[in-house]
Amino acid sequence: MRNFSSAVQTVLNSDNIKFAFLIKLEFINTYYFTSYNSNIVFDGDTYRADGGLFEFDTPKFSSTLDREAYKVVIADSLDEMATEFKANVVGKPVSVKVALLDSNRELLLGVNDVLSVYNGFVDAPQITNDFEQKLAVIDCTSPMSDLDTINAFYTSRDGMDQQSLTDTSFDEIFRNKEITSKWGKV
Repeated sequence: MRNFSSAVQTVLNSDNIKFAFLIKLEFINTYYFTSYNSNIVFDGDTYRADGGLFEFDTPKFSSTLDREAYKVVIADSLDEMATEFKANVVGKPVSVKVALLDSNRELLLGVNDVLSVYNGFVDAPQITNDFEQKLAVIDCTSPMSDLDTINAFYTSRDGMDQQSLTDTSFDEIFRNKEITSKWGKV
């Protein structure tokens, strides 16, 4: 069960929940973005309000083990993201946190107050340009994405040699060999 600080619990129990997203992209350079109207310093890092954060998915709670895809869109007028994408960002970490605002509209920025809502990796980065705006679209996926992976394993005489040269369990596969075994009640 997740435990919250008393300040966070007070905000969560109220009817008026306000928050700001803190997004960290760990590419060749590390980028910090926030949805808040001014820069935020959290845990020694400055999350930029003017960094071009254009759109992002809201966190989704899932009761099943799944890929949990997530999308972040950043305005890329200076070609920073395009340069990063060319250097290959697939598999690089992405984390999203939420900082809540208390009743005085002050951000709760203690290490125990900020909630981690997504941790995953870049899956499919792309640049879109419609001649009005250039956007970097970052599709992310969670570590559970490997559950969708399909690996082929060939059962042939030499197939097991890829795993172990001393295993002889596939030596008779290439021949038609009849085996009689007792099945059920003997």
